Amino acid sequence: MTSTTRTDVWLPLPVDSVSGLPESLDYHFWDGGDEFPADPARCAFYVVPYMKGPQASVRPIPEMRAVQVVQTLSAGTDHIEPALAGLPAGVRLCNAKGVHEASTAELTLALILASLRGVPGFVRGQDEEEWRSGFYPALADKSVLIVGYGSIGSAIEDRLAPFECARIARVARTPRTTARGPVHALDQLPALLPQADVVILSTPLNPSTRGLVDAAFLAAMPDGALLVNVARGPVVDTKALLVELESGRLRAALDVTDPEPLPSGHPLWHAPHVLISPHVGGSTSAFLPRAERLIAAQLTRFAAGEPVHNVVHTTG
Repeated sequence: MTSTTRTDVWLPLPVDSVSGLPESLDYHFWDGGDEFPADPARCAFYVVPYMKGPQASVRPIPEMRAVQVVQTLSAGTDHIEPALAGLPAGVRLCNAKGVHEASTAELTLALILASLRGVPGFVRGQDEEEWRSGFYPALADKSVLIVGYGSIGSAIEDRLAPFECARIARVARTPRTTARGPVHALDQLPALLPQADVVILSTPLNPSTRGLVDAAFLAAMPDGALLVNVARGPVVDTKALLVELESGRLRAALDVTDPEPLPSGHPLWHAPHVLISPHVGGSTSAFLPRAERLIAAQLTRFAAGEPVHNVVHTTG
């Protein structure tokens, strides 16, 4: 079989670094650079470059008229889905379920513990050679609300389990029952928020969640509560959050912001009681081996004519 009859795959990782790839496919390495590695019109399986920005990620898509699968290496696909609108029906968009759960859940717990226990203040105290002793809030005996109970939300609860929380409540778009307890619908938030000492956002960004955390949502949280966002920045109304932070009523720990990256001079940088990390929930040493396993598994299914996993959207 000549290369002209084989199926083109675009990978953002060097081909020889990914073990287990089917030999029946033709691979082209592209990590978002200016030059395309091959004709986009021949690409059948496109693995989107990771952390290269939405403009680079979507740039070849309008020319990919033969593409069948678009595979992201991110949990969220909101930056890719709009670019698929002009493609033929039947193109499957897949997310990176299984890649980011552990790392994102780790960071979520780190942000909660650092914020509650005053770690940012300790670091500033160390810089100033100040001994900032005293009593600080614990995670133990707190009531926690997880908003967005997919695989990442479930992984977060896995790691909350040893911390002796008083109560963990779960909210998702679709209510259901799990082994741990009920998952409530989004419309139950007004009743659940006043009971939550810690509110964790791990929901995808879509029309139902954009701006979900608005002034009314924040006002329903009790005094002193902590908002943790490891989802997407636009899930939160930044101006409404700033009002609550500057009043001293609420605290926040944010791995994502709106706008993002947060520009120099933005008031969120220096708002009281806020801890900010630069969207590093998934970018850890755990990413690459999991991403490589996902790519190899998906392409093995694709080459064999089997259904790919993690489909979150199909065009048409």
